[in-house]
Amino acid sequence: MAATATSLPVAEHAHPDPVHLKRVGLWLFFFSESILFGLFLSARFYLEGIQAEHLDQALGLGITIVLLLSSVTAYTAETAIEHDRRGIAVWGLIATIALGLVFMAGVGIEWSTAHFSRHEAFGTVFFSMTGLHASHVVSGVGLLVLALIQLLRGRFSSKDHWPISGVVMYWHFVDVVWVFYYPALYLIQGV
Repeated sequence: MAATATSLPVAEHAHPDPVHLKRVGLWLFFFSESILFGLFLSARFYLEGIQAEHLDQALGLGITIVLLLSSVTAYTAETAIEHDRRGIAVWGLIATIALGLVFMAGVGIEWSTAHFSRHEAFGTVFFSMTGLHASHVVSGVGLLVLALIQLLRGRFSSKDHWPISGVVMYWHFVDVVWVFYYPALYLIQGV
């Protein structure tokens, strides 16, 4: 008996949406980064009795407000490019970059005027937590600058703007981390 080949219908394979894959990848990155930031936050509370009494509360609040405002300008940029409003998107990215730099200047002032040693328990935790966060802010500012350059070169439109959306999501993530770090470092006295 001879074997006959039969034609079976071949299902067309849908290719996954590349933007969807990028979003999933970014969320996995956020998850892993959350673990890292969470470990530092846990260390803060593990070291019982450490005080934040020598921190400049006004400066801490000021840089927190600046960082939260930068989320508004980042969102403005993202929403603007989704609606092909390039001028507003450019303004939003420039404002976000500027606010990120102001935040970093505030962190620099706090570090240079700190009334505690990095060798003390609180100093170690403070400089480690703010240093980790600051490195992410610097990375975010760099990514925002790259997105701005591409935007100025006409790279993005309402149909193709994933890099801006991805950078803005990253920026919001960094802001959310600070929402947890700020009270842990500046407001909570001796756990």
